[in-house]
Amino acid sequence: MGAGVAAAVISVTVIGFLCALMLAIASKVMAVKTDERIVRLRGSLPGANCGACGFSGCDGYAQAMVNEGARTNLCTPGGDAVSMELSLMLGVDFEDVIAQIVVIHCRGDSSARSHKMEYSGIRTCKAAKQLFGGQNACTFGCLGFGDCAAVCPNGAICIEKGLAHINTRKCTGCGLCAKACPNNVIFAEADTITTVVTCKNVEKGASVRKKCTCGCIACMRCVRECPADAITVTDNLAGIDYEKCIGCGKCAEVCVTGCIQQANFSGAFRS
Repeated sequence: MGAGVAAAVISVTVIGFLCALMLAIASKVMAVKTDERIVRLRGSLPGANCGACGFSGCDGYAQAMVNEGARTNLCTPGGDAVSMELSLMLGVDFEDVIAQIVVIHCRGDSSARSHKMEYSGIRTCKAAKQLFGGQNACTFGCLGFGDCAAVCPNGAICIEKGLAHINTRKCTGCGLCAKACPNNVIFAEADTITTVVTCKNVEKGASVRKKCTCGCIACMRCVRECPADAITVTDNLAGIDYEKCIGCGKCAEVCVTGCIQQANFSGAFRS
């Protein structure tokens, strides 16, 4: 019996040793060589993994720059400093990063909107939306529970009177908040824009007015006043073509509900 046990132990040991040896050899033979440039590029990226560059996180962007020739100015959170570093590593011309900020397309705080019910469930926007679109009568606007603020890596979002607000001095335009918003009222825009339609409701004006005093009622005054033909009303909602917009602010001046706002939204990377 003792000899049999010893033989079994020896056999298992030998088999284990052979398997380990085979795995070690396979790891060397079948290993995929990593381009050192990808490693260095990845180390220079901020690690937000926000996808603002259009790729699957920082790893995907680093690989795309080496394998697909992706431009080095696509990292919005990293800004010009990172773009310069990436350009030097790859030996390509430096390009400015188009700075972005995120904009809340809703102004309906608790003083402007009406409620259809009292919500007492899980205090997240995602959960509230599952219950008849949330407690607000307008189901298109900000739900106000702060899913966006929870994912913001820079503390650039706060919730006041049930409405999200962006501090553009802290916002890097990563877009994580936009992905977290179940009502899609947050959009990343170039920080050069000066005018925003802060409404997403596409219902008819009379219905909008009953639910929120700040909503777009498709009165068309902004369209008539715009000297650049930059505003159109589609599905009862005003929209701005930023390639045409000259930032004159006339649309904001005539907007009867104040849903068109004009301001200096720039501020990313500035003190």
